[in-house]
Amino acid sequence: MATIRKKGNFQWHVQIRRKGFPVATKTFEIEDAAIKWARDIESKMDKGIYFDRTEAERTTLGDLINKFLKEHAPHEYKQREDGKEAYKFQCAHLKKGLGKYCLAAIDQRLVAKYRDDRLSDKWRGKTITGSTVKKELNMLSRLMRFAEIEEGIDLPRGNPVRKVRMPKDGVGRDRRLTEEEWKRLEAECGASRNRSLWPCVRLAIALGARQGELLNLQWKDVNKKRSMALLRETKNGDDRAVPLTSEALAVLNSLPVSITGGKVFNMARMTLYHAFIAAVKRAKISDYNFHDLRHEALSRLSERGDLSMLEIASISGHKTLKMLQRYTHLNAEKLAKKLG
Repeated sequence: MATIRKKGNFQWHVQIRRKGFPVATKTFEIEDAAIKWARDIESKMDKGIYFDRTEAERTTLGDLINKFLKEHAPHEYKQREDGKEAYKFQCAHLKKGLGKYCLAAIDQRLVAKYRDDRLSDKWRGKTITGSTVKKELNMLSRLMRFAEIEEGIDLPRGNPVRKVRMPKDGVGRDRRLTEEEWKRLEAECGASRNRSLWPCVRLAIALGARQGELLNLQWKDVNKKRSMALLRETKNGDDRAVPLTSEALAVLNSLPVSITGGKVFNMARMTLYHAFIAAVKRAKISDYNFHDLRHEALSRLSERGDLSMLEIASISGHKTLKMLQRYTHLNAEKLAKKLG
Protein backbone atom coordinates (compact mmCIF):
# COMPACT_ATOMS: atom_id res chain seq x y z
CA MET A 1 0.00 0.00 0.00
CA ALA A 2 1.30 3.46 -0.88
CA THR A 3 1.88 6.02 1.86
CA ILE A 4 1.92 9.69 0.79
CA ARG A 5 3.14 12.30 3.26
CA LYS A 6 3.33 16.07 2.89
CA LYS A 7 6.80 17.14 4.03
CA GLY A 8 6.68 20.79 3.01
CA ASN A 9 4.84 23.32 0.87
CA PHE A 10 6.10 21.67 -2.30
CA GLN A 11 7.19 18.21 -1.15
CA TRP A 12 5.04 15.09 -1.35
CA HIS A 13 6.92 11.98 -0.31
CA VAL A 14 5.67 8.61 -1.56
CA GLN A 15 6.66 5.28 -0.03
CA ILE A 16 5.41 1.91 -1.28
CA ARG A 17 6.01 -1.27 0.73
CA ARG A 18 4.96 -4.59 -0.70
CA LYS A 19 6.13 -8.10 0.12
CA GLY A 20 8.53 -9.49 -2.48
CA PHE A 21 9.56 -6.07 -3.80
CA PRO A 22 12.13 -3.50 -2.68
CA VAL A 23 10.75 -0.39 -1.02
CA ALA A 24 9.91 2.23 -3.67
CA THR A 25 10.21 5.89 -2.70
CA LYS A 26 10.09 9.19 -4.55
CA THR A 27 9.39 12.87 -3.78
CA PHE A 28 7.20 15.17 -5.90
CA GLU A 29 6.32 18.86 -5.92
CA ILE A 30 2.64 18.24 -6.78
CA GLU A 31 0.30 15.86 -4.95
CA ASP A 32 -1.41 14.70 -8.15
CA ALA A 33 1.94 13.66 -9.60
CA ALA A 34 2.70 11.70 -6.41
CA ILE A 35 -0.65 9.90 -6.56
CA LYS A 36 -0.23 9.08 -10.27
CA TRP A 37 3.27 7.68 -9.72
CA ALA A 38 2.11 5.56 -6.78
CA ARG A 39 -0.74 4.06 -8.85
CA ASP A 40 1.63 3.31 -11.73
CA ILE A 41 4.19 1.56 -9.49
CA GLU A 42 1.53 -0.48 -7.67
CA SER A 43 0.05 -1.53 -11.01
CA LYS A 44 3.45 -2.73 -12.20
CA MET A 45 3.95 -4.63 -8.94
CA ASP A 46 0.57 -6.29 -9.45
CA LYS A 47 1.62 -7.42 -12.92
CA GLY A 48 5.10 -8.48 -11.74
CA ILE A 49 6.88 -6.11 -14.11
CA TYR A 50 8.16 -3.54 -11.60
CA PHE A 51 11.84 -2.54 -11.72
CA ASP A 52 13.51 -0.28 -9.22
CA ARG A 53 14.72 2.62 -11.37
CA THR A 54 16.33 4.56 -8.50
CA GLU A 55 19.96 3.61 -9.15
CA ALA A 56 19.53 3.69 -12.92
CA GLU A 57 18.15 7.22 -12.67
CA ARG A 58 20.77 8.32 -10.17
CA THR A 59 23.79 6.91 -12.04
CA THR A 60 25.01 8.57 -15.23
CA LEU A 61 27.00 6.68 -17.83
CA GLY A 62 29.92 8.97 -16.98
CA ASP A 63 29.74 7.84 -13.34
CA LEU A 64 29.60 4.21 -14.42
CA ILE A 65 32.60 4.61 -16.73
CA ASN A 66 34.65 6.21 -13.95
CA LYS A 67 33.91 3.29 -11.63
CA PHE A 68 34.55 0.73 -14.39
CA LEU A 69 37.95 2.22 -15.20
CA LYS A 70 38.96 2.50 -11.56
CA GLU A 71 37.70 -0.75 -10.05
CA HIS A 72 37.03 -3.26 -12.82
CA ALA A 73 39.21 -2.57 -15.88
CA PRO A 74 42.59 -3.04 -14.12
CA HIS A 75 41.61 -6.65 -13.36
CA GLU A 76 39.92 -7.42 -16.69
CA TYR A 77 42.53 -5.92 -18.98
CA LYS A 78 46.26 -6.48 -18.85
CA GLN A 79 48.10 -3.19 -18.40
CA ARG A 80 50.52 -2.57 -21.24
CA GLU A 81 53.84 -0.87 -20.64
CA ASP A 82 53.35 1.52 -23.57
CA GLY A 83 50.05 2.72 -22.07
CA LYS A 84 48.06 1.85 -25.18
CA GLU A 85 44.78 0.29 -24.13
CA ALA A 86 41.99 0.58 -26.67
CA TYR A 87 39.27 0.29 -24.04
CA LYS A 88 40.35 3.63 -22.53
CA PHE A 89 39.85 5.44 -25.83
CA GLN A 90 36.50 3.71 -26.36
CA CYS A 91 35.32 4.74 -22.89
CA ALA A 92 36.51 8.31 -23.49
CA HIS A 93 34.41 8.60 -26.67
CA LEU A 94 31.37 7.08 -24.96
CA LYS A 95 31.74 9.42 -22.02
CA LYS A 96 31.99 12.42 -24.32
CA GLY A 97 28.91 11.42 -26.32
CA LEU A 98 26.64 9.84 -23.70
CA GLY A 99 28.28 10.46 -20.33
CA LYS A 100 25.75 13.07 -19.15
CA TYR A 101 22.75 10.73 -19.52
CA CYS A 102 21.54 8.56 -16.66
CA LEU A 103 21.40 4.84 -17.39
CA ALA A 104 17.59 4.83 -17.31
CA ALA A 105 17.48 7.41 -20.11
CA ILE A 106 19.78 5.57 -22.52
CA ASP A 107 17.56 3.76 -25.02
CA GLN A 108 18.10 2.38 -28.52
CA ARG A 109 17.27 5.70 -30.16
CA LEU A 110 19.99 7.47 -28.19
CA VAL A 111 22.49 4.70 -28.95
CA ALA A 112 21.56 4.78 -32.66
CA LYS A 113 22.12 8.55 -32.74
CA TYR A 114 25.53 8.08 -31.10
CA ARG A 115 26.37 5.45 -33.74
CA ASP A 116 25.37 7.72 -36.63
CA ASP A 117 27.16 10.75 -35.17
CA ARG A 118 30.37 8.78 -34.72
CA LEU A 119 30.18 7.39 -38.25
CA SER A 120 30.17 10.98 -39.54
CA ASP A 121 33.12 12.05 -37.35
CA LYS A 122 36.61 12.46 -38.76
CA TRP A 123 40.02 11.72 -37.30
CA ARG A 124 43.14 13.02 -38.99
CA GLY A 125 41.07 13.96 -41.99
CA LYS A 126 39.56 10.49 -42.42
CA THR A 127 36.03 9.32 -41.57
CA ILE A 128 35.76 7.02 -38.56
CA THR A 129 35.42 3.42 -39.74
CA GLY A 130 32.46 1.19 -39.00
CA SER A 131 34.69 -1.29 -37.19
CA THR A 132 35.86 1.44 -34.78
CA VAL A 133 32.29 2.48 -33.97
CA LYS A 134 31.30 -1.18 -33.61
CA LYS A 135 34.01 -1.66 -30.98
CA GLU A 136 32.73 1.38 -29.09
CA LEU A 137 29.18 -0.01 -29.10
CA ASN A 138 30.49 -3.36 -27.88
CA MET A 139 32.20 -1.49 -25.05
CA LEU A 140 28.90 0.26 -24.24
CA SER A 141 27.21 -3.15 -24.09
CA ARG A 142 29.96 -4.38 -21.77
CA LEU A 143 29.42 -1.35 -19.53
CA MET A 144 25.69 -2.08 -19.36
CA ARG A 145 26.44 -5.68 -18.35
CA PHE A 146 28.85 -4.34 -15.73
CA ALA A 147 26.05 -2.16 -14.35
CA GLU A 148 23.61 -5.08 -14.14
CA ILE A 149 25.89 -7.88 -12.97
CA GLU A 150 28.61 -6.18 -10.94
CA GLU A 151 26.74 -3.13 -9.62
CA GLY A 152 23.26 -4.66 -9.29
CA ILE A 153 21.60 -1.81 -11.17
CA ASP A 154 18.29 -2.69 -12.80
CA LEU A 155 18.10 -1.30 -16.34
CA PRO A 156 14.41 -0.62 -17.03
CA ARG A 157 15.02 -0.75 -20.80
CA GLY A 158 17.40 -3.68 -20.65
CA ASN A 159 20.64 -3.47 -22.63
CA PRO A 160 19.81 -0.94 -25.39
CA VAL A 161 22.82 -1.93 -27.52
CA ARG A 162 21.19 -5.27 -28.32
CA LYS A 163 18.33 -3.42 -30.03
CA VAL A 164 20.56 -1.36 -32.33
CA ARG A 165 21.91 -2.27 -35.76
CA MET A 166 25.66 -2.58 -35.66
CA PRO A 167 27.68 -0.74 -38.34
CA LYS A 168 29.41 -2.86 -40.93
CA ASP A 169 33.10 -3.50 -40.59
CA GLY A 170 35.21 -1.40 -42.89
CA VAL A 171 36.85 -2.94 -45.94
CA GLY A 172 40.19 -4.41 -44.91
CA ARG A 173 43.26 -2.55 -46.09
CA ASP A 174 45.03 -4.11 -49.04
CA ARG A 175 47.94 -1.70 -49.39
CA ARG A 176 51.11 -3.40 -50.59
CA LEU A 177 54.27 -1.76 -51.77
CA THR A 178 55.73 -2.14 -55.23
CA GLU A 179 59.27 -3.43 -55.66
CA GLU A 180 60.49 0.11 -56.24
CA GLU A 181 58.71 1.40 -53.13
CA TRP A 182 60.32 -1.38 -51.07
CA LYS A 183 63.76 -0.28 -52.25
CA ARG A 184 63.06 3.31 -51.25
CA LEU A 185 61.63 2.27 -47.87
CA GLU A 186 64.65 0.09 -47.12
CA ALA A 187 67.02 2.93 -48.00
CA GLU A 188 65.20 5.44 -45.78
CA CYS A 189 64.78 3.03 -42.87
CA GLY A 190 68.49 2.25 -43.10
CA ALA A 191 69.32 5.96 -43.09
CA SER A 192 67.18 6.62 -40.00
CA ARG A 193 68.85 7.78 -36.80
CA ASN A 194 66.92 4.98 -35.11
CA ARG A 195 69.24 2.05 -35.84
CA SER A 196 66.58 -0.46 -34.75
CA LEU A 197 64.02 0.70 -37.32
CA TRP A 198 64.98 -1.45 -40.31
CA PRO A 199 65.62 -4.62 -38.23
CA CYS A 200 62.19 -4.05 -36.64
CA VAL A 201 60.54 -3.74 -40.07
CA ARG A 202 62.26 -6.88 -41.33
CA LEU A 203 61.28 -8.90 -38.27
CA ALA A 204 57.69 -7.67 -38.44
CA ILE A 205 57.39 -9.16 -41.93
CA ALA A 206 59.29 -12.32 -41.02
CA LEU A 207 57.07 -13.06 -38.00
CA GLY A 208 53.78 -11.55 -39.16
CA ALA A 209 53.65 -9.91 -35.73
CA ARG A 210 51.67 -6.90 -34.65
CA GLN A 211 53.54 -3.83 -33.48
CA GLY A 212 52.77 -4.41 -29.80
CA GLU A 213 53.74 -8.09 -30.01
CA LEU A 214 57.04 -7.15 -31.61
CA LEU A 215 57.91 -4.48 -29.05
CA ASN A 216 57.03 -6.84 -26.17
CA LEU A 217 59.24 -9.66 -27.51
CA GLN A 218 61.95 -10.58 -25.00
CA TRP A 219 65.19 -12.47 -25.56
CA LYS A 220 64.16 -15.10 -23.01
CA ASP A 221 61.28 -16.01 -25.35
CA VAL A 222 63.55 -16.46 -28.39
CA ASN A 223 64.82 -20.00 -28.93
CA LYS A 224 67.23 -19.95 -31.87
CA LYS A 225 68.09 -23.64 -31.54
CA ARG A 226 64.47 -24.67 -31.97
CA SER A 227 63.81 -21.82 -34.44
CA MET A 228 60.83 -20.44 -32.56
CA ALA A 229 59.79 -17.42 -30.54
CA LEU A 230 56.98 -16.90 -28.06
CA LEU A 231 54.87 -13.76 -28.51
CA ARG A 232 53.21 -12.62 -25.32
CA GLU A 233 50.50 -10.03 -24.59
CA THR A 234 48.90 -10.63 -27.98
CA LYS A 235 45.71 -8.96 -29.16
CA ASN A 236 43.49 -11.96 -28.36
CA GLY A 237 45.13 -12.45 -24.96
CA ASP A 238 46.83 -15.80 -25.67
CA ASP A 239 50.57 -16.39 -25.97
CA ARG A 240 51.54 -17.50 -29.48
CA ALA A 241 54.56 -19.47 -30.68
CA VAL A 242 55.82 -18.46 -34.12
CA PRO A 243 58.49 -20.11 -36.29
CA LEU A 244 61.75 -18.28 -36.90
CA THR A 245 62.59 -18.32 -40.60
CA SER A 246 66.14 -17.87 -41.88
CA GLU A 247 65.30 -14.18 -42.40
CA ALA A 248 64.07 -13.82 -38.82
CA LEU A 249 67.16 -15.56 -37.45
CA ALA A 250 69.41 -13.32 -39.55
CA VAL A 251 67.75 -10.23 -38.09
CA LEU A 252 67.98 -11.54 -34.51
CA ASN A 253 71.61 -12.52 -34.95
CA SER A 254 72.41 -8.98 -36.09
CA LEU A 255 71.01 -7.42 -32.93
CA PRO A 256 72.97 -6.86 -29.71
CA VAL A 257 71.83 -8.90 -26.73
CA SER A 258 71.92 -7.22 -23.34
CA ILE A 259 73.70 -9.07 -20.54
CA THR A 260 70.49 -8.87 -18.52
CA GLY A 261 68.36 -10.05 -21.41
CA GLY A 262 65.32 -7.81 -21.64
CA LYS A 263 63.45 -6.82 -24.75
CA VAL A 264 64.66 -7.43 -28.30
CA PHE A 265 63.67 -3.87 -29.25
CA ASN A 266 64.00 -1.51 -26.33
CA MET A 267 61.88 1.36 -27.56
CA ALA A 268 58.45 2.82 -26.97
CA ARG A 269 55.56 2.41 -29.38
CA MET A 270 55.45 6.10 -30.27
CA THR A 271 59.20 6.13 -30.91
CA LEU A 272 58.78 3.38 -33.50
CA TYR A 273 55.67 5.07 -34.91
CA HIS A 274 57.38 8.41 -35.55
CA ALA A 275 60.55 6.83 -36.94
CA PHE A 276 58.59 4.65 -39.37
CA ILE A 277 56.25 7.44 -40.54
CA ALA A 278 59.24 9.74 -41.11
CA ALA A 279 60.97 7.07 -43.23
CA VAL A 280 57.77 6.50 -45.25
CA LYS A 281 57.49 10.22 -45.96
CA ARG A 282 61.13 10.52 -46.98
CA ALA A 283 60.62 7.54 -49.31
CA LYS A 284 57.69 9.43 -50.89
CA ILE A 285 55.29 6.58 -50.14
CA SER A 286 51.64 7.46 -49.57
CA ASP A 287 49.01 5.75 -47.41
CA TYR A 288 51.22 3.24 -45.61
CA ASN A 289 51.46 2.45 -41.89
CA PHE A 290 53.30 -0.03 -39.71
CA HIS A 291 50.33 -2.40 -39.42
CA ASP A 292 50.41 -2.80 -43.21
CA LEU A 293 53.62 -4.80 -42.68
CA ARG A 294 51.53 -7.52 -41.03
CA HIS A 295 49.26 -7.59 -44.07
CA GLU A 296 52.36 -7.91 -46.26
CA ALA A 297 53.65 -10.79 -44.15
CA LEU A 298 50.38 -12.75 -44.27
CA SER A 299 50.00 -12.06 -47.99
CA ARG A 300 53.44 -13.52 -48.64
CA LEU A 301 52.60 -16.60 -46.56
CA SER A 302 49.39 -17.09 -48.51
CA GLU A 303 51.16 -16.66 -51.85
CA ARG A 304 53.62 -19.45 -51.07
CA GLY A 305 50.94 -21.98 -51.87
CA ASP A 306 52.42 -24.69 -49.62
CA LEU A 307 50.78 -23.59 -46.36
CA SER A 308 47.22 -24.38 -45.32
CA MET A 309 44.96 -21.70 -43.85
CA LEU A 310 45.22 -23.45 -40.47
CA GLU A 311 49.01 -23.20 -40.60
CA ILE A 312 48.83 -19.52 -41.52
CA ALA A 313 46.33 -18.94 -38.70
CA SER A 314 48.69 -20.54 -36.19
CA ILE A 315 51.35 -18.02 -37.23
CA SER A 316 49.06 -15.00 -37.44
CA GLY A 317 47.11 -15.70 -34.26
CA HIS A 318 43.67 -15.41 -35.87
CA LYS A 319 41.15 -17.46 -33.91
CA THR A 320 38.78 -17.96 -36.83
CA LEU A 321 39.52 -18.75 -40.46
CA LYS A 322 36.96 -16.14 -41.49
CA MET A 323 39.49 -13.45 -40.56
CA LEU A 324 41.91 -14.95 -43.07
CA GLN A 325 39.46 -15.23 -45.97
CA ARG A 326 40.64 -11.93 -47.42
CA TYR A 327 43.98 -13.60 -48.20
CA THR A 328 42.56 -16.59 -50.05
CA HIS A 329 42.20 -14.63 -53.29
CA LEU A 330 45.97 -14.31 -53.36
CA ASN A 331 46.21 -18.05 -54.05
CA ALA A 332 43.87 -17.94 -57.06
CA GLU A 333 46.63 -17.70 -59.65
CA LYS A 334 48.63 -20.54 -58.10
CA LEU A 335 45.51 -22.70 -57.83
CA ALA A 336 44.71 -22.06 -61.49
CA LYS A 337 48.16 -23.32 -62.48
CA LYS A 338 47.70 -26.43 -60.37
CA LEU A 339 44.29 -27.14 -61.88
CA GLY A 340 45.59 -26.60 -65.42
